[in-house]
Amino acid sequence: MTTSLVWFRDDLRVRDNPALLAAAADSAAVALYVLDEESEGVRPLGGAARWWLHHALEDLRGELDRLGIPLLLRRGAAAGIVGGVAAALDAEAVYWNRRYGGPERQVDAEVKAKAEEDGRHAESFQASLLHEPWRIQTGQGTPYKVFTPFWKTVSELDFRKPLDAPEPTQRFRGRLPESEELDGWELLPRRPDWAGGLRKAWTPGAAAGHELLEDFVDGALADYPQGRDRPAVRGTSRLSPYLRWGHLSPFQVGHAVAARRGANHGEAVRTYLGELGWREFCWHQLYHQPLLAERNLRPEFDAFPWERPGRKRSGNDGGASPSGRNANRGGPSAAARVRAWQRGRTGVPLVDAGQRELWTTGWMHNRVRMVSASFLVKNLGIDWRVGEQWFWDTLVDADAANNPASWQWVAGSGADAAPFFRIFNPLTQQAKFDPEARYVSRWVPEYASPEYPEPIVDVKESRQAALEAYQALREDNAPARDKASRGRASQGRTGRGRAG
Repeated sequence: MTTSLVWFRDDLRVRDNPALLAAAADSAAVALYVLDEESEGVRPLGGAARWWLHHALEDLRGELDRLGIPLLLRRGAAAGIVGGVAAALDAEAVYWNRRYGGPERQVDAEVKAKAEEDGRHAESFQASLLHEPWRIQTGQGTPYKVFTPFWKTVSELDFRKPLDAPEPTQRFRGRLPESEELDGWELLPRRPDWAGGLRKAWTPGAAAGHELLEDFVDGALADYPQGRDRPAVRGTSRLSPYLRWGHLSPFQVGHAVAARRGANHGEAVRTYLGELGWREFCWHQLYHQPLLAERNLRPEFDAFPWERPGRKRSGNDGGASPSGRNANRGGPSAAARVRAWQRGRTGVPLVDAGQRELWTTGWMHNRVRMVSASFLVKNLGIDWRVGEQWFWDTLVDADAANNPASWQWVAGSGADAAPFFRIFNPLTQQAKFDPEARYVSRWVPEYASPEYPEPIVDVKESRQAALEAYQALREDNAPARDKASRGRASQGRTGRGRAG
């Protein structure tokens, strides 16, 4: 019997895994996971993600063993490792499911080129997105930059049904290449062990993901349009880490939710599928803008006077600081403001509750994520990339597309961004979505006592300072916009003249 190699990445499941199915068909399959933190441009995992990955690989190894498929672990630059393992196995084929970040696509291209050079079949599959990013285009053949028309197009398209797991296969009978020990990767925190809250909150793996999905469609889905905004109740699916690590595929989730349409859940189904649509839209952005976590998609925001700890204010030093009087009149430094935000010590209850939930569980309710992110960027005047990096390090569901796209949405610098002047007021948000302070009381039990500190910035004054900074930015960019507009008009007239 021939041998095939299946290369796992963010698809840690055996059901609805087309690469695994291909490898197991008429061959002895061997699985490989590569912890790649060396290939150029590949972003190393954050601490919470490393914790999740350790347990996810343990779970995957058990699932694969029941199918008769061994799992090899290697650490290093993936392109060379995959080719070397395939050669050691004398594999006839190498299979994997596609990734969509720029550096990851480059690695995949190198793997494919090496396999074909060595005379091996190499094939990749669509498994983590409902629709391939390059196939979704505007009428002009360009990528979408606004969610509503993107989702109008995508929601009218069908997507395939989930695939079964392969049947148990004949085990590989040759000598397996050496596998590294998972414990040797030191993914789990030891000194100190800060992961107690994560262990209490989560069970990584496909079985836990499917159980959570079933509980959601049979329960919270019915009230999802309203419940998703109330952080004190279990009104969301909490499936984001299971989608991020591929324990669940979007095809499995989409079909399970869509099947509830007949239970008077029409609005709820449409709303939740729209959230899957936002996930698709974020990856659509990353595919076309590989530096999504580093650069403003709207370049005019390169001049915005955000601050970062340890360096001067970004943008023009002469601009007004969006953090208002605290930055200009002896208030907390940028570093102090960031530390207070990270630790949930800002004196703003809803923000502090969210940050403490994040630190404890590796997750934060989405409504609170938006409020907390807005407070950091617009009230504290901190560069959105500082917050994006903190979420990358502390979220169990942080992925390369949703995390930066969401931060740019809040900051106003991205595609389909919330207008900068849409500033979430954390006090009114709490009054609206946590009116009895059940969520806040859980995570900030001292918030109503004299021990709770005053806000480190005045919410109203810092909002006004942010709006003034934005207005200054618009005025600075006005001549450039006018010049560009005149140029486009001139080109249009010239073009029509040539055509005529």
